[in-house]
Amino acid sequence: MADLIHGGDIEGYKLEYGREPMDFSANCNPLGIPKSVPPAIYEAALGADKYPDPLCRRLRTALSDKVGVPAAQILCGNGAADLIFRLSLARKPEKALVTAPTFAEYALALETAGCAVIRHTLFIEEGFALTESLLERITPDIDMLFICNPNNPTGLTAAPELLLNILDACEKSGILLVVDECFNGFLDEPDNHSLKNKLPDYDNLLILDAFTKLYGMAGVRLGYCMTKNARLLEDMRNAGQPWAVSSLAQAAGLAALKEDAYVSEARALIKAERAFMMSGLDRLGIKPLGGEANYIFFRSGVPSLVEKLRGKGILIRGCGNYAGLSEGYYRIAVRTHEENVRLIEALTLLCHS
Repeated sequence: MADLIHGGDIEGYKLEYGREPMDFSANCNPLGIPKSVPPAIYEAALGADKYPDPLCRRLRTALSDKVGVPAAQILCGNGAADLIFRLSLARKPEKALVTAPTFAEYALALETAGCAVIRHTLFIEEGFALTESLLERITPDIDMLFICNPNNPTGLTAAPELLLNILDACEKSGILLVVDECFNGFLDEPDNHSLKNKLPDYDNLLILDAFTKLYGMAGVRLGYCMTKNARLLEDMRNAGQPWAVSSLAQAAGLAALKEDAYVSEARALIKAERAFMMSGLDRLGIKPLGGEANYIFFRSGVPSLVEKLRGKGILIRGCGNYAGLSEGYYRIAVRTHEENVRLIEALTLLCHS
C-alpha cells in the first residue's frame, strides 16, 4: 500500500488500535458537520436512483448568492483536489511555480499532467512568509502559479498588497494565478485576504474553495472554483467524468450554505482556542511559527513526537514530507477546548520526560 501523504487517517489508527483517536492532523471545523446536513443527505439519498445534476445548477446559484460571484463563473467538483487535477489536465502547463512548503496536491496534479514544477522556497529566517522575492520568479516561461492563502501547513497569509502585485505580474507575463482560499473562512477578517473581488477584472485568476474545512464536510467531498475565464471552466468540466458531484453532496452543500450561525460560532471558537493553544505551546518553550487560521505550525525537538502522541490516542501532522521542510516540523488543528487541553497536557508530559 502506498504511503499516505496527508493527515486524517482515522481508519488506519482504528485498524491498529481498535478505537477512535483525537484527530489534530486534519484541519476541519471542530464543531463537526452542521446539524442540517445529515438530514439533507438522507433526503437526497431517497432519490439516489437518479443521476445528479452534472451542472450543479441549484448549488451554483446558492453559491453565487453567498459569495457574490455569477453562477456561470463557478464550477463544482469532488473536493478542491478534484478541481486541482482537472485544472492541470485541462491546461497541461509545461512549467508551473509553487511555493515550498505548501499543499502537496498542486505539484502532484501538475506532475501527473506532465508539467515541470519549480519550487519557490519559503525560509524559516523570514518566518516562512511569502515575500516580494516571489515576484522575481514570475517570468513569461511560467504557465501557472499556485498560492495557498492562508498557506498549508504554515497557516500564514500573504500581505494583500503583495497578492495584488503578484496578480498584476502574472497578468503581464500571461500566467494563470491559482489562489487556494480553502482556509480563508477561518481567518479573523476573511474578506481582507480574498481576491474574489478581483475576479471581474482578471481573466488569469482562478480561486479554489471547498466545504471540506469550514463546514466540516471532508467525507462528503465538495469543492468549487471561480473564474471569469469561461473557456477555462469548460475545459476543466471536460477534463473529468461528468457526474463529479453526487446528488447527496449537492444537497449537503445547499444545506450548509444556510448555516451562518454555525460559521460564526466556529470562528469565535477558533479565535479563542487558537490563542489558548499558542499560549500553551509557548509555556512549553515551543514557539509557534504560524497560525492565522484553524491550525498551528511549529517546530519541536522532542524526538518521535508523532509516534509518541499516536500512542496516547492523539494524531498530529508531521510535516517532514512537505517539500522545503525536514523532520521536526508539525501542524496541529485547533479543536474544542476539551480536546485542546488534552493535547497540551500530553505535550507537557513529553516535553518534561
